[in-house]
Amino acid sequence: MAYNPKVIEYYENPRNMGTIANADGVGLVGAPACGDVMKLTIRIGKDQDGNEVIEDAKFKTFGCGAAIATSSMATEMIKGRRIEEAMKLTNRDVANALGGLPPVKMHCSVLAEEALKAAIVDYRKRTESNG
Repeated sequence: MAYNPKVIEYYENPRNMGTIANADGVGLVGAPACGDVMKLTIRIGKDQDGNEVIEDAKFKTFGCGAAIATSSMATEMIKGRRIEEAMKLTNRDVANALGGLPPVKMHCSVLAEEALKAAIVDYRKRTESNG
């Protein structure tokens, strides 16, 4: 299996790795088939027009190099975006931003999409329950 140079770069130098303390939303997903687990935390703020935006995003991934690279790329792609825009991000967007993934590793980009959407859903639940 061959990774392209951009996937290797994001694996070797991941961006936004870690956890946001007291995050506004947390998404935790896993793929039992391969053992990859992804946790994505987000901080939500408002832009000058009052729209909810993702101010910060961090990840922790327990998995292969492709899982780490897709997590890292997904956090870069959503920072500064409105929530509605981030919800439209697909696994193909993440894989394409990395220059592609081997077919057997596309499930890693699915995990990144699912972790992001789970974090946003968690944020929505928290804000609805707080009034």
